[in-house]
Amino acid sequence: MKIRLARINVYIRTMKKIRIIDFNLLIFLILCFSFGKASATTEGEFLPKDNHVCFFEVDETNETTVTSAERKTKEKKPRRSGRRGKVNFETFREYYEKAMNLYNKKAWLSAARIFEQLYPLSIGTPLGDTILFYFADSYFQNRDYQMAAFHFRDYVRRYPGTERTELAALNAVKAMYFSSPEYYLDQFITLMAIDEVNLFIQNYPYSKHIEECNEILDALRDKLAKKEMEMVRMYYRTGNYEAAQIMARNFLKTYSYSKYAPEVLFILVRNNFDFARRSVEHRKYHRFKDVLDAFETLQARYPESRFIADAKKIADEAANQIKKLDERKK
Repeated sequence: MKIRLARINVYIRTMKKIRIIDFNLLIFLILCFSFGKASATTEGEFLPKDNHVCFFEVDETNETTVTSAERKTKEKKPRRSGRRGKVNFETFREYYEKAMNLYNKKAWLSAARIFEQLYPLSIGTPLGDTILFYFADSYFQNRDYQMAAFHFRDYVRRYPGTERTELAALNAVKAMYFSSPEYYLDQFITLMAIDEVNLFIQNYPYSKHIEECNEILDALRDKLAKKEMEMVRMYYRTGNYEAAQIMARNFLKTYSYSKYAPEVLFILVRNNFDFARRSVEHRKYHRFKDVLDAFETLQARYPESRFIADAKKIADEAANQIKKLDERKK
């Protein structure tokens, strides 16, 4: 109990000392404030006449004297109009010239980034079609053909009557053509490119670029034909004879002009022969006849084809099988 009372007395004495220190500090602050205010009112004649009031700023390491003019210079920083590096109406002309310089220097991607910021501000102005055209062409030159096709088509839609419209439509065709994937991949973009070529031929039937567009159209169709031919070949190799027969006949209806047509006819001759040999007895006769029909078509359409000799051997064997079947019926 005595120990607890002793601790309490020590705590009370400590609190009294803290109160005395706090009171003394408060008195000191009041005196400093009063002295400073009096100095400012009664001793103004000792201040410099150039109105540069001196005062002290206390740094963590030392004290330095700073004039009021210097303090204003530090506090007030000049405001800049617009955000730095941002295209706006005030900096439009500057960035337009910068984009054109980059374009002329073949810095296509850097130019495209600036044109992209300029175009929304240029809509409805005389520079709108110019900026959109160079924006699309920057992507085209940088071989980003999908973006180029999108913006060239947008140009044709927005500015149908300018001197660049036909060229933009042609570049959209080329960009779609270059975007077309390899024949063994999905050919959705190839079909879109074919539609784009047909649209150009329809809108500009007397264009000097018609021959070029026809060549692009042939190349795109050739890619589709090759994909179909490979499917016929795959069905035959995997023993799906009926599916191969259907695919080959559809191919010959759609791509009869193709350079792959003779090979597809030869595959059809072989396919029909193997299909007939593996068929039940009462179906063999008609399926061997299909072999002869396919060979006759190949011989009539492509008499100089390199597949004629091998196809004739298969057709002769099919004819012999038909004779044997006829003899059995007798």
